[in-house]
Amino acid sequence: MRKAAYAAGVFIFLELAAALIGRAIGPGVLHPMRLDRERVAETQAMLARTGAMKEDFDVRAADGVELRGWKVRPPSPNGDWVLLFHGVSDNRTGVLGAAEILLRHGYSVVMMDSRAHGQSGGEMATYGWKERYDAVSITNALYATEEVSHLYALGVSMGAAIALQSAAVEPRIEGVIAEDPFADLREVSYDYAGLHWSPWLGKTLLRPASIAGMAALARAGGFRPDDVSPEKAVAARPFAVLLICGTSDRIIPCRHAESIYRAARGPKELWIVPGAQHASALGRDLAGYEQRVISFLQEQEAPAVPLEGTRRGLLRMRHQEQ
Repeated sequence: MRKAAYAAGVFIFLELAAALIGRAIGPGVLHPMRLDRERVAETQAMLARTGAMKEDFDVRAADGVELRGWKVRPPSPNGDWVLLFHGVSDNRTGVLGAAEILLRHGYSVVMMDSRAHGQSGGEMATYGWKERYDAVSITNALYATEEVSHLYALGVSMGAAIALQSAAVEPRIEGVIAEDPFADLREVSYDYAGLHWSPWLGKTLLRPASIAGMAALARAGGFRPDDVSPEKAVAARPFAVLLICGTSDRIIPCRHAESIYRAARGPKELWIVPGAQHASALGRDLAGYEQRVISFLQEQEAPAVPLEGTRRGLLRMRHQEQ
């Protein structure tokens, strides 16, 4: 009897402690530290290898926040542009690897610091709630200054989630490449509450941390965490998606990309990279990454081929794992 009472006391203590920790940490999610340096030398080396030229590109968001970044053009541009979105606590130079691949294939790129990141303004990062409309402002500014044949988006982690949500509200974005996006903010909170060990832990014993954290985040941010949802975004508009995730990702596991894939209404592809950790598909399989990304973009410019016996099926819809 005494052991049962002791166990119950420990359980209640853990639940209360988890709730208090979640309540304290929740609002801090809106104010990520700017951890990664701007990779100046690496940027110059990438430009030298590709022969590309960059220029400053500053955009004022609808709410007045100043967004800072670059437009980068290859020596022989093909007329298509790709908006690049970096991960949390990073900056525009966090996507140099993807930028180099795209530039070598003739794609021009826009590399912006997300709000509350890098050199951009803004007091809060909202993981897509406000950033999706920042993408609309960026697109407006791009179209006002450039001749754009086709527009795409590519993002990693938080940037992948932002890219998907942006395409739901910006119809000029024809396709999105999203590596390691979260399905929605509440679902990924279970992974963090589970200490990146098991979402089951975050949904059970440590669930109070998620509940309290999301409630505190909603109060501080002025939006519902359930509405920050790439999964809902791909169901809202049928744009093409290439989803990428790694089997060894403990931060945002593949179940998120798989949920988004199931919800997507447009042409879709899911590439599961064996052994890849978070945001490391390019480093794990450089040749495969380049082939998948460039093939995906090229396919969006080709006319869709109806599948036999279906009215709107597309040959491009497939799930691949290798």
